[in-house]
Amino acid sequence: MRLLAIVLVSLLLLIQYPLWLGKGGWLRVWDLDKQVTLAQNKNEELKERNNKLASEVEDLKLGTGAVEERARFELGMIKKDEIFVQILNAGTEIKSNAAPALGDKPIVNAGH
Repeated sequence: MRLLAIVLVSLLLLIQYPLWLGKGGWLRVWDLDKQVTLAQNKNEELKERNNKLASEVEDLKLGTGAVEERARFELGMIKKDEIFVQILNAGTEIKSNAAPALGDKPIVNAGH
């Protein structure tokens, strides 16, 4: 009787091994599921980034608003008959490489 119990327990353990630790076992499935979730999250982030870039490309192709905005914020350019006023916080260092202006008016720096 004792031998039969030992045989049944060992058969049960042999059956359980592939289920938990085998090639298609639960641990492997859990790990693959985790990898799929991470890949899906990364894909969503990349889709959002691609949508933003596509929108920006469309703005640059169709209108001048996006080009004007980039010229203002990235290059510090201004339109004709506009006056550029830059307000600096205390302790802010003034950069000497000023960007070119689009208009005839000079760029004026005003500090507080």
